[in-house]
Amino acid sequence: MSSIFDQQLDKNPANYVALSPVSFIERTAEVFGDLPAVIHGNRRYNWAQTRDRSARLAAALSAHGVSRGSTVSVMLPNTPEMVEAHYAVPALNAVLNTLNTRLDPWLLAWQMNHCEASVLITDSEFSGAMKEALRMLKNEHGREVLVIDVCDSEFKGPGERVGTLEYEALLAAHAPLDVLHGPKDEWDAIAVSYTSGTTGDPKGVVTHHRGAYLNATCNAATWTMPHFPTYLWTLPMFHCNGWCFPWTIAMLAGTHVCLRRVDAAHILPAIAEHGVDHYCAAPIVHNLLIAAPAEMRQNIRHKVRGMVAGAAPPASMIEGMARIGFDITHVYGLTEVYGPAAVAAKRTQWASETLSEQTRLNGRQGVRYALQEGMTVMNADTMQEVSADGQTMGEIMFRGNIVMKGYLKNPKATSEAFAGGWFHTGDLAVLESDRYVKIKDRSKDIIISGGENISSLEVEDALYRHPAVLTCAVVAKSDPKWGETPVAYVEVRDGSQVTAQDLIEHCKLLLAGFKVPRDIRFEAIPKTSTGKIQKFELRKRTAESIAS
Repeated sequence: MSSIFDQQLDKNPANYVALSPVSFIERTAEVFGDLPAVIHGNRRYNWAQTRDRSARLAAALSAHGVSRGSTVSVMLPNTPEMVEAHYAVPALNAVLNTLNTRLDPWLLAWQMNHCEASVLITDSEFSGAMKEALRMLKNEHGREVLVIDVCDSEFKGPGERVGTLEYEALLAAHAPLDVLHGPKDEWDAIAVSYTSGTTGDPKGVVTHHRGAYLNATCNAATWTMPHFPTYLWTLPMFHCNGWCFPWTIAMLAGTHVCLRRVDAAHILPAIAEHGVDHYCAAPIVHNLLIAAPAEMRQNIRHKVRGMVAGAAPPASMIEGMARIGFDITHVYGLTEVYGPAAVAAKRTQWASETLSEQTRLNGRQGVRYALQEGMTVMNADTMQEVSADGQTMGEIMFRGNIVMKGYLKNPKATSEAFAGGWFHTGDLAVLESDRYVKIKDRSKDIIISGGENISSLEVEDALYRHPAVLTCAVVAKSDPKWGETPVAYVEVRDGSQVTAQDLIEHCKLLLAGFKVPRDIRFEAIPKTSTGKIQKFELRKRTAESIAS
């Protein structure tokens, strides 16, 4: 129904602009252009220079036909070029596809074909895998892409160019765009990121400018980040676009400290040398810092804040970080909600609790981000919220602006994910009396190892390709280093002979290295009367074997 407030009060360019994180870099370059933006080895760029480089990349991509709806794939570590791609590609209203640098060539080719990439920006470190992926892309999918090679001065290993254009020469050949505009419609796609699904088939998660803008802002609010933070890139930017932190740091005029290799020997000196005060990582990275010799931390005399997500952090990790003086915030999310969208928000009174109780409180998945409209635990059948008793199990669900558009070219999966007007995470949890959520199980059978998602069904499919395997099942095994690793239970065909090492070598031919199970157990697999494998029994068996 129309009202007086609808009359002659229309949207116009003066009062309405589509929300997009592209605006953050334009403002920061304008206001804080002289401040440091990127540190990488001997390279240093301030915000004016970073904006200039991003605008040159955008101009170059535009000259090669990239525009609204085009997909630009990138195979890059955490380098300045990866930061610049997060600013340049969305500025053209094109879609950024960050490829997982640990994937095998077949899956890389599949993803680039599925999202219809027209351009690939790739680092020479990955030339071997990308050369094969590009061959598969052309021969098996009939698709050719424009390839731009990045020859990073900090990469000392073997590598070669696989494309026709070189990144720095391309930037030098194009004048920067006058303005990094962003989209006219904030609902337009900003990125497509691939995640394992319950079937083991990758699903392309399509996110939008509005959600990226809001979650980038939420990161700052959730973590109470100050202006001008110094942020270390221990989290791969290919993970959910670095949980939106490339845009958060631009908004706050902070400094990106890039890191090609993630290990304690590189992380701790970088923290000390550059005064790093914030970083994000999976539990395995935090454990690396805990295990590092004390002398590696002796020059760190300032407050360092870490954010942890991926697999639920073990109590030993939270306690260990407290011992070395790092302040840890535990967040929870999925690719479908732009990375973290919930946080174990700390209350003041928690500080007076015992370390054991603080660990329990901080180990929960917590409550929704401030700009996420809803998060709760529901009975998936009735779509009713479970009792906040810490006992009744249900499924974690989200709703709001920090939820994906849907799955690319997969309307069935999209419809199922949004059934009842909520996004179904597939994670089983309880709602505690203070309304903080605590995960109890993973209905998707996804194993999170070192922050990487592994579909158990994908690993099982690889095992089943071995002629000696009759039946197999893969479940997660807790691991002090990786959080979780896959353990495979195998029944062998009558008359066949196979060893655990045989199956490991077989899987290495079909899977990325981090997905290969190192623990193969030749045991009877429990099944129902109808032949369905009872994975919950295998999880119990695995836990009991570890305990004993």
